[in-house]
Amino acid sequence: MQVRPITPQDAPAVLEIYRQGIATDQATFRRAPPDWAQWDAEHIDNCRFAAIGDDATPSVIGWVALSPMASACYYRGVATVSVYVAQTSKGRGVGRTLLSHVIAAAPAAGFWTLQSNIFPENTASVNLHLACGFRVVGRRERIGSMNGRWRDTLLLELRLDYPEPGD
Repeated sequence: MQVRPITPQDAPAVLEIYRQGIATDQATFRRAPPDWAQWDAEHIDNCRFAAIGDDATPSVIGWVALSPMASACYYRGVATVSVYVAQTSKGRGVGRTLLSHVIAAAPAAGFWTLQSNIFPENTASVNLHLACGFRVVGRRERIGSMNGRWRDTLLLELRLDYPEPGD
């Protein structure tokens, strides 16, 4: 497998993999993927990567991207991680490869903290993040409604190299 930056040509595959994750009811509160313009606007340009399969016709088999945690300048070094793997590529180390790649790239892009909000029932994602050094910092009970019921999320974070504080 190869990891490279996501390009606009990857849009159909990225959005299809996102749709597959949404269909599980375990990946996000979203009910449908956004269009490419919205996805592009929501994710940080230099911290979005695609995993490309090694088969005869290489294609996107997973993606990872960072989003700003908030617009306030004092949170500029904190980003939220999204990692999605195609249903046909699960269990092959794609998620770990992608998550490790974005963790390595984040400090050079100015990030000192990565966080992820994961449904507790999504044990594969929780375990992936824990294996990559994240820690659970809390459970947000009934944080959102989905399909007529309240859902909790776990907040996980990974602290990276800290820069000197600046204002």
